[in-house]
Amino acid sequence: MALKGIPKIKKGDDLGEFILRAAEKQNLSLEENDVIVLAQTIVSKSEGNVVDLREVKPSKLAERIAARLDKDPREIEVILQQSDEIVRLRHVIISRTKHGFICANAGVDHSNVDPEYVTMLPDDPDASAARVRDSIKRKLNVNVAVIITDTQGRAFRRGCVGVAVGVAGMNPLHDLRGKRDLYGKELRVTITSPADDLAAAATAVMGEASEGTPVVVVKGASYDRSQGSARELMRPPEQDLFR
Repeated sequence: MALKGIPKIKKGDDLGEFILRAAEKQNLSLEENDVIVLAQTIVSKSEGNVVDLREVKPSKLAERIAARLDKDPREIEVILQQSDEIVRLRHVIISRTKHGFICANAGVDHSNVDPEYVTMLPDDPDASAARVRDSIKRKLNVNVAVIITDTQGRAFRRGCVGVAVGVAGMNPLHDLRGKRDLYGKELRVTITSPADDLAAAATAVMGEASEGTPVVVVKGASYDRSQGSARELMRPPEQDLFR
């Protein structure tokens, strides 16, 4: 369920407080084991991870890449600053961010923000999720899980989907190895990602344009409680078959 009434977020805003107010106005009770999914954009805004491109001086490298991609060199400079490695460079920059995520443009995004500005991913999305979770627990004394989601493309499929970039209060993975299927065969490699499943489902409810509903409450989800970290979702380099 999308929470309505979340205002435009600015630096220093308490997202947990805004979530509680919106839920109350909507007569929606936040209960034990609910999952709160937040769009990365509002988290970045609340933490000040917003860049005014008018204050960015692009490097020579940024200018060369911008000319090749027909992009704003100032935005390219922000992408480079947020990247530890350029993985691919064609019509788009695929990079490994400082967090370890491999995604387009290092997660730098100019949607749902004022013109001449871009948002960057939170510095520590897991910690950001934990702060929201702790805020709700202090005020309601209930344990919820929190997911911060970002929409990302996929290497072999068209269309963006929501993925978890920050997690708190849940195990982002569910290991089914050793379980048996309907025919009694033992599962040997199956590990699912409840965090990404819920991120994708919530993104479908949030919308991607002018809906103005960057927070979703999920009830009845199946997940294992734990401290959790989105870093557990990253494939180790030695298991990467495509780079």
